Amino acid sequence: MTTGVRRRMGVEERRQQLIGVALELFSRRSPDDVSIDEIASAAGISRPLVYHYFPGKLSLYEAALRRAADDLASRFVEPREGPLGARLVRVMGRYFDFVDEHGPGFSALMRGGPAVGSSTTNALVDSVRQRAYEQILSHMGSVDPPSRLELVVRSWISLAESTALIWLDGRRIPREELEVQLVHDFAALCAVAAAHDEELGVLLRDLLKDEPGDGPFTDLVGRLIALASR
Repeated sequence: MTTGVRRRMGVEERRQQLIGVALELFSRRSPDDVSIDEIASAAGISRPLVYHYFPGKLSLYEAALRRAADDLASRFVEPREGPLGARLVRVMGRYFDFVDEHGPGFSALMRGGPAVGSSTTNALVDSVRQRAYEQILSHMGSVDPPSRLELVVRSWISLAESTALIWLDGRRIPREELEVQLVHDFAALCAVAAAHDEELGVLLRDLLKDEPGDGPFTDLVGRLIALASR
């Protein structure tokens, strides 16, 4: 009979378990408020054993952050099929799924968390932003983007982060509305930039040819016309 016998884990398996436990706890509360004792208890091991695998909470936080960063960056991956507007709506849906599931951890990450000043933490956050940037350019079919498009995409990624942080503080606006609003924001930023850059204008016109009448970009145009006619 093996009932009640705790299976011994290998080194890497135990490390991955601790990372998963820490990420779950950091997802519910700010990492500053989570102790090594809590992590050990949730993992079913002793506090000294946690230190056997990780020298401290910062190193465990950074390991959990790597996993979360990979997860968050993957939310921007989307096949280049169908209209751009619909693709971006799906991307924002997955992005806010992550924010919804990992609220306190996401907030702590973007505002510094316990690893403020850590070059590793800063590099991981920057890597998520860079991968998101590359994915958005891929959605637009731009290999060598005009300077204004680079500015628009990077600015929009920052806007998505800020919007998510504000939304977490009370969730006063339905997230589905914010997801569409962010896609509208992207379209508006692109349109303004394209007015100053013919190369970007050509790219944008080509993308808009595939937009359906009930898509988010067309919806934005309708809303603006209705606003102007009042």
